[in-house]
Amino acid sequence: MFKKVLFSVLVVSSSLFAHSAIMSCFDNGDGSVTCEGGFSDGSSASGVNFYVEQGGKKVISGKMSEDSEFTFKKPSGEYSAVFDAGEGHQVYVKGSDITE
Repeated sequence: MFKKVLFSVLVVSSSLFAHSAIMSCFDNGDGSVTCEGGFSDGSSASGVNFYVEQGGKKVISGKMSEDSEFTFKKPSGEYSAVFDAGEGHQVYVKGSDITE
């Protein structure tokens, strides 16, 4: 019985981690930033919520394109780009970490 319970726990645990949200962003060098999102299992991020947060407020928001990308005008000052695929599937990238 213990082996069956342990196996069930391992299967459920592994499936929870099989679908992690991922995102990378880069500065286009023209005053804009492009972020690419997806999931660790290769799933598309098309239609996933995306926003730019500055001072605790959403200053830009939208959805990832068909190509799982979102391009925005780079705000002045400190900001974070946020890939928001729901509770437990959010990725934050600080503007200071975004380079060309």
